[in-house]
Amino acid sequence: MFLLILIFWSDNWEAFTKKLWDYLSMLLLHISDIHFKSPECLDVHQDPDRSIRTRMMRDLAEQVKEHGNVDAILIGGDVAFKAAKEEYDTAWNWIQELALSSGCSKKQIFVVPGNHDVDRSICKDQVPTQSAQTMIALARPNEREWRLKQQLEHEESGQSLLAPHAAYNDFAAPMGCQIWPDKPFWHQDLDLGNGVKLRIYGLTSTLLSGHNGKDDVKGSLYLGPRQTALDPEPNTVNLVLVHHPLDWLVDEDAVDDALSNRAALHLFGHKHRQRAVMAADYVRIGAGAINPSRHEQPYQPGYNLLNLEVSGTGQDRHIEVNLMQRRLQDAPERFVAIANMQGGDVFRASIPVPEEAPLPNLKVASPAVGEVETAIISKDLASVVSEKDAEAAMGEPNTRDLLYRFWQLTSAQRRKIAQDLNLIEEGEMRLPEPERYGRALIRAGERSLMNEVAAAVANLES
Repeated sequence: MFLLILIFWSDNWEAFTKKLWDYLSMLLLHISDIHFKSPECLDVHQDPDRSIRTRMMRDLAEQVKEHGNVDAILIGGDVAFKAAKEEYDTAWNWIQELALSSGCSKKQIFVVPGNHDVDRSICKDQVPTQSAQTMIALARPNEREWRLKQQLEHEESGQSLLAPHAAYNDFAAPMGCQIWPDKPFWHQDLDLGNGVKLRIYGLTSTLLSGHNGKDDVKGSLYLGPRQTALDPEPNTVNLVLVHHPLDWLVDEDAVDDALSNRAALHLFGHKHRQRAVMAADYVRIGAGAINPSRHEQPYQPGYNLLNLEVSGTGQDRHIEVNLMQRRLQDAPERFVAIANMQGGDVFRASIPVPEEAPLPNLKVASPAVGEVETAIISKDLASVVSEKDAEAAMGEPNTRDLLYRFWQLTSAQRRKIAQDLNLIEEGEMRLPEPERYGRALIRAGERSLMNEVAAAVANLES
């Protein structure tokens, strides 16, 4: 009997260890610059870029056989080419194909905007948008942060600044990755295991993109400190997903310092150049374009696979990072591995994530006489903490499933749910839907009403 068990065990050892590895690690697919361009992309038989995307999917399917299913897809911007609705509709169909071929749930897809996700015609033709961008772009360095805050907090200017992202926001809302004036970036949590959370920050480098309808100039874009606060919570690994690399930002040095100190993983797009910096405390990765311009030289479509595994305990706990970069070669036309300096196929890093005690819970007691002002400040702080946690929780699988189902309802059905549960505040009905219901869903999380939202969605689906 023992011999039979041993034979069975040895025959299945490879499959067993592969399943165990898949369970203990997280595989991320990092892609960028897909550039769905209409009208060409609307006909699969005449889309000159379709073949490259198909080859990429087939190569990815082979990688999945070796490394396991993809757990999340991170898209670094430039999904569209001119921010047209039909480009996003076509892109979404392909992205679902990509998820299916990689074994990834379509609910585990995250995205940030790129410069091609900005409607430049709005930047060119709408004076309020021109004015908002110009006020920030021409501000003195010591006033730029204040100017951005001023424009975002002004009701009309804030909406004007985000207006060129309207089609992107419609596309991104089911993923919980839309942006609005007082939330120009998003963050969501995934469970890495072993007591560690992966917090994905989707930053927006495109608030000034398309200024006056023109191409962006290197060094002219702006993130600002509110996007790089990146709260270093205990037992949390911060991953930053952003379209533009640092040298495209006017606040390059400040952003570099913030990311280097507060985030372990930095993922960029835009340049169409695959690069990897495997430092002691962080990993910085550039994505190749899935579909660069066919006139671009060298023409090198590419994608990244990033495997994360938490190992060790206590002060010796680390996150092991294995990066595999794949690039198209032209003859024969197929994707191949980019070699590291030692000739291997994997770039490796080990980043310390020592175990830390959780922060104390914030408790707000009823104020005693003479303590009213302090209590008000504490309640405001409690609200901020609650909102942050509610948005981060959008990364949970059940919640992401609910997001997709909610956004598949009609506009009238979404409105009914939000109003029935009192999730819409005064004046919010005039906001764009991605912002209106994005606020409502976060509010539902803050008020512990997500089960009620789920029940209402299920009732309308039946």
